[in-house]
Amino acid sequence: MDICIFPGTFNPIHRAHLSMAEFILKNYNFDKIIFVPSYIPPHKELDKSMAEHRFNMVKLAISGNKKFGISDVEYKSNGTSYSLITVQKIKNEYSVKGRLNFIIGTDAFLNVKSWYKADELKELVHFLVFPRGDDSIINEEFDGYSYELVDAPKSDISSTELRNEHYELTTNKVKDYIKKYELYN
Repeated sequence: MDICIFPGTFNPIHRAHLSMAEFILKNYNFDKIIFVPSYIPPHKELDKSMAEHRFNMVKLAISGNKKFGISDVEYKSNGTSYSLITVQKIKNEYSVKGRLNFIIGTDAFLNVKSWYKADELKELVHFLVFPRGDDSIINEEFDGYSYELVDAPKSDISSTELRNEHYELTTNKVKDYIKKYELYN
């Protein structure tokens, strides 16, 4: 099975996340996109009591697409979510040969060298980098990393803005979930 992972905090997941995954499915012909909600991301302050809610919102958001899946590998860890460990576990679980494809935004990719054991991680993945902000700063500094800039429309939708504003850019199921549990009030 040819898969691609889409790790993230998804706080909350929104339509731009889903559009990115659909774009990758359509243009790269993967069998499945596996969403991987983090438990505790190492580079963000996040209330760990929200981990279950974030996981559940991703499940709801992707439920209509048979080519979308969800992994609980980070959620079950109950600890800091390091991409290297996640990638190793998913490669084993799905018997992935070669590099594992990894969806990421430009903003996160620019910091990839500071990630936990980045030199080991870069040997295991091929990054599919979505445009966000100023993409022109991605250059030869990333030699040794297998990556490509995805030729997709730029999306600068921010989960932070969604939490602070309205939820019209989430799916109806996620909106209902947020209201039911009174999240982000």
